[in-house]
Amino acid sequence: MTFSTRQDVIAIQQEMPWEARDLPKTVYRMLADTAAAFPDRPAVSYQLLSGPTDKAQTLTWAEFHGRVCQAANLFRSLKISQDDVIALVMPNCLETAIATIGAMVAGIANPINPLLEPEQIGAILRETDARVVVTLRSFPKTDVAQKMAEAVRNAPRVHTVLEVDLVRYLTPPKSWIVPLIRPKNPDNHHADVKNFNAEARKHPKTLAFEDSATDRVAAYFHTGGTTGMPKVAQHKYSGMVYNGWLGHRLLFDEHDSIMCPLPLFHVFACHVILMAMIKSGSHVVFPTPAGYRGDGVFDNFWKLLERWGTTFVITVPTATAALMQRKVNADISKVKNAFSGSAPMPLELFKRFESATGMTVIEGYGLTEATCLVSCNPPTGEKKVGSVGVPLPYTDVKIYKTDGTECGPDEVGEICIANPGVFAGNTYTEAAKNKDLYHHEVYLRTGDLGRIDGDGYLWITGRAKDLIIRGGHNIDPADIEEALMAHAEVAGAGAIGQPDAHSGELPCAYVELVSGGSVDSAALLEHCKVHVHERAAIPKYIEVLDELPKTAVGKVFKPDLRKRAITRVYNAALADAGINAEVTEVIDDKKRGLVARLSKTGDADEAAISQCLGEFTRPWEWADAKPKADAA
Repeated sequence: MTFSTRQDVIAIQQEMPWEARDLPKTVYRMLADTAAAFPDRPAVSYQLLSGPTDKAQTLTWAEFHGRVCQAANLFRSLKISQDDVIALVMPNCLETAIATIGAMVAGIANPINPLLEPEQIGAILRETDARVVVTLRSFPKTDVAQKMAEAVRNAPRVHTVLEVDLVRYLTPPKSWIVPLIRPKNPDNHHADVKNFNAEARKHPKTLAFEDSATDRVAAYFHTGGTTGMPKVAQHKYSGMVYNGWLGHRLLFDEHDSIMCPLPLFHVFACHVILMAMIKSGSHVVFPTPAGYRGDGVFDNFWKLLERWGTTFVITVPTATAALMQRKVNADISKVKNAFSGSAPMPLELFKRFESATGMTVIEGYGLTEATCLVSCNPPTGEKKVGSVGVPLPYTDVKIYKTDGTECGPDEVGEICIANPGVFAGNTYTEAAKNKDLYHHEVYLRTGDLGRIDGDGYLWITGRAKDLIIRGGHNIDPADIEEALMAHAEVAGAGAIGQPDAHSGELPCAYVELVSGGSVDSAALLEHCKVHVHERAAIPKYIEVLDELPKTAVGKVFKPDLRKRAITRVYNAALADAGINAEVTEVIDDKKRGLVARLSKTGDADEAAISQCLGEFTRPWEWADAKPKADAA
């Protein structure tokens, strides 16, 4: 079943209370039910290389169930209890899916982004008290094994490292050559190192211990900033089953084939997609270890959809923009929908993608702290481009003012959520981080600003928590600011996200120098390359100002910096397109957030402006236009 209106969602919710639904209580039970119902149907497919005829491997639901049981039995043999943590520092492959679900069955799975630096990975391992790590064996063109050795050395409670060797996915002659040329496997740490697949094969393909009898925490996902001590969110079986049920009830059945080039260390791929596959019996395909970032994935994407008979594409705006640079060169007529998340999709990109592919784009909204899904646009009903759709069944979204009173229709406040994925009172592992995180002890404060219109659609207008979101990746501006403040000639710094047609936002910074300071932007950028510890957070633009805008109490006033960045980026885009118009001011509209106001400097084609600035998420209007205070 799908849905077309907010009323359809309400009708589903009114069928019965959530607690009354006859649903599996654990992830293992959900998997076992599907394996029994569709044992011979394809479950998970993977190809190491991106070519449409390259070697691929597929597990049926019976095979996937058996491999998960072997992994869970292996973890228990390593003295993992249901309260112990198994960290997974892995790119995508079959073993990543197997070990992730197996870890949830045996203990607590803790997927970690392998692109993080060793210090950050080590901090997460210590925060979660991880005992076992599943990671890659040394392999060409990746430094995961080398980073993990350093991270484990700084995580004394880790006693076992289980390695996955990607050589098994290669064909001759590469399968012969890689073992000879790959870097030496690091062993400079205290933990035992074992082969994941070899060890798992020693165990039975049925569960050798009793599954959990009740709901419990079964996953940790790190969120937010990427240096220092991260926030770690706790996810219970009930929240994961809720996400799986949503996918099955509203989007997928056992006949669907889903292309998911997103990483399994993120809740979008793990909870929204993999859980929905487990609940529905659908087939999911993971192309290359790095997904969309893998060599040749964008160039081969349309042919991969044809190869796998894809019916549903999982994407994000940055990937969609890259795909639109490639001509559709395959039969993709089976693809019905593209589900997009992580950031708003610019209107021009939305229209261009639907026109070029014939797919229906469904934009949604979720967050790690809520075990992901919150809302999405109706697959078969009205889609308000720019909104994130209507709240999903059993999800209660409130817009609250800072004093805890509820906002009226179209009134902007903080988006707050209650649903089966919110672990109220215990969202984070660290109790202190849960303080002041809820309104009325139930509604999770997201830190996102937004409004709900008269039709029940949710709109995100800004972020109270001030993160820079680069292609769905969260960057803490404080990390950039601290690095700049370490420079002897910098008196103050403000880091923000500047608009970007590809990534949604890119980090940029504005600085004020000490009296007599003379350092320039180029030198400050080189300073950041050394002192900003995450590559994605290195600013793409740094500007030295005579004085930073400040509040009455001396804090950097970032709204002014954002207006400055929008003006600069939009004017550059207009100039590059040869359009005779410029941004003369940026206003703060109570419904739409920051809006660029344009004036003509000659003959200006409004359609060309819409196409040019439609690549960005922030809206524009003419400077002499009446402000659209009542615009939806």
